[in-house]
Amino acid sequence: MRTISTVLLIAGFAATGLAGPPETEVRPVTEKIHGETVTDNYRWIEGDNSDPANMGKMTEEVATWTDSQNEYTRSILDNLPGRKALESRLRELMEVPSIGSPSVYGNRYFYSKREGAQPQSVLYVRDGLEGDDRVLLDPQVIDPTGLTTVSWTAPNKDGSLMAFGMYASGDENSTLYLLDVESGEWFADVIPGKVGFSQWLPDNSGFFYERLEDIDDAYSSVMKLHKIGTHHREDQVLFRQRDIGFFYDDLNKSEAEIEALKTTWGPFGIPSEDGRWMVVGYWTGTAGVDMWVADLDAWFRTGEFNMTPMAIGKMGRMGGAHFDGDRFIMQHSFDAPNGTVSSIDLTNPGFENWETVVAANDNLVIDGVSFARGIIAVDYLENAKTRIALYDFAGKSLGDLDLPGIGSGGLRVSDDRTDAFLSFSSYNMPRSIYHVDLATGERELWARPNVPVDPSTIEVSQVWYDSKDGTPVSMFLVHKKGIELNGKNPTILYGYGGFDISMTPYFSSTMFPWYENGGVYAVANLRGGGEYGNAWHEAGMLDQKQNVFDDFIAAGEWLIDNGYTNPQQLGIAGGSNGGLLTGATVVQRPDLFSAVITAVPLLDMVRYQNFLMARYWVPEYGTAEDPSQYEYIKKYSPYQNVKPGTKYPAVLYTAGENDTRVHPLHARKMAALMQASTGSDQEAEPIMLWVDRDAGHGGGKPLNLRIRDVADQRIFMMWQLGMFEE
Repeated sequence: MRTISTVLLIAGFAATGLAGPPETEVRPVTEKIHGETVTDNYRWIEGDNSDPANMGKMTEEVATWTDSQNEYTRSILDNLPGRKALESRLRELMEVPSIGSPSVYGNRYFYSKREGAQPQSVLYVRDGLEGDDRVLLDPQVIDPTGLTTVSWTAPNKDGSLMAFGMYASGDENSTLYLLDVESGEWFADVIPGKVGFSQWLPDNSGFFYERLEDIDDAYSSVMKLHKIGTHHREDQVLFRQRDIGFFYDDLNKSEAEIEALKTTWGPFGIPSEDGRWMVVGYWTGTAGVDMWVADLDAWFRTGEFNMTPMAIGKMGRMGGAHFDGDRFIMQHSFDAPNGTVSSIDLTNPGFENWETVVAANDNLVIDGVSFARGIIAVDYLENAKTRIALYDFAGKSLGDLDLPGIGSGGLRVSDDRTDAFLSFSSYNMPRSIYHVDLATGERELWARPNVPVDPSTIEVSQVWYDSKDGTPVSMFLVHKKGIELNGKNPTILYGYGGFDISMTPYFSSTMFPWYENGGVYAVANLRGGGEYGNAWHEAGMLDQKQNVFDDFIAAGEWLIDNGYTNPQQLGIAGGSNGGLLTGATVVQRPDLFSAVITAVPLLDMVRYQNFLMARYWVPEYGTAEDPSQYEYIKKYSPYQNVKPGTKYPAVLYTAGENDTRVHPLHARKMAALMQASTGSDQEAEPIMLWVDRDAGHGGGKPLNLRIRDVADQRIFMMWQLGMFEE
């Protein structure tokens, strides 16, 4: 196996870039927060805050400052010895063709595929399973820059029409388009505004969809019906997020509660394929949703959208669902922390009348549910690994679906057939797609990339360790077989710990240069995630958020105590909520790590709620606007806990200028503060910032930018953790 160790000699290397980070002007802003005097020296780096509806708008001086930071970062990362060799190896790995699981509509199979150096995946269609591939959408033909991506597709029932969304430069503001699948011709219908598709009408004359009425207002969601051939301004409105009183008029909500709900994730609708019903939900937080059902027949006749409550005031989420006439079968975790599947009579939908189809299991967490012809496939998490059980629609067990190994899997099914596509991968198993028959259990490989690595050389294990408060936490360990536990292995510890999101095994070809050269990769299943049900999530929310950081710190200590690594060769990485994780961990335990990657992060938790869509996350984190929540937020908020003169490890902060979720101000301010505060030698342990001007939160990047980003992160870790010796 070819490696890059013969050309990459980094130990003891001193950066050959610019002499030091750019000077950042201090402009103190002092204010009172619940009686406390607080000073922010870098408020100006947030941007223009004069418009409360568009806080943090880029200014010329912030753009100039960002350019200087980017120049400093590139002067270091682009000049590290071995960078070109690493990029060449990564390009070889990332240009391997990739293919997505097909979705079947009528006799047509729709799937995405990217080959070689193509910047974006191309959407293909074939008539019949053995039919010829035909290109339906090629983003590079639409936009030669490679910055436009197809974000979602929605064929109709027979596969004759397809709605799809596209956005550019990572902003995630999808515009809806429509095409004829047979001819490939686009319709004149175009709907802008961060559009999400809901359901086709049974006669294919139109469809339901959601969008933002104001693209600059993340809390302006609206559900509409579009008729093909008309302008979207004429579309009928079913409900608006701004009209939240409509949802709660008869439910005794206080004015304060109504105001708080206006900035949660808001409403959504699930229409039935026959156009008879719409199940409506309103997210009350990241761990709760209220639900109603509306009679669409009555709405079509009278224009009145009347809703009957299904479940109100319950903690828990809903998941996979299916209409069976007047019956609604749904995965949820109301009064069932590990999840259950219920049958609901939509003519009598009150929660007290719901019937259990698949009972909750104390040892397994339901991660997803899908519905084939006569079969319910339940995707369980068993110690953060996939297990798929099959049931009939009455809840009778049909046994487990045989899986290719221990890892992460998911099904693509259609409700009019039992054949399906299984996608499966693990840390040492490339993502493989199998054509399966859920009725017979027959399985055959449909597609698997030919990755130029040897997965058999890699060992995967799962361990348990105790967190600070004694809570057992699981962690995956991945490394080359036969590794010596001498405490000297360069190790990357990764985590997320939030929003009920689970960290399960996945294959990453770009980690193989790390493994091949003796590196260890560890992924901790922290509280706040969904690996062990609702209680696990709630144990890392709000005033329990410190548990997540404690779990991560304990993982690092376990790796050191058990001979895998040492503080000089241990790095941590995370993005988004995981960026908050690494951002908080490095200021709490700077002695435990030598390299930190903090990607698209939240870092100023005292002010985060003021920017973009961040009020969606107040139920997860709380808000400093609340005096009681401010007390715990200020204790862990990374930006507020940097201590001048502390010897911080090297840190790479990254952000996307077009991010519509997490504002890049967090990475900008934190980088400036850390550069001014660290007591370490910044030539050897720099604090760096990279703000990608052609990207958002991470989705939709073309191949060349993804190669650059991975190279940045790997070379940074290799350098700082002393992977190679001269």
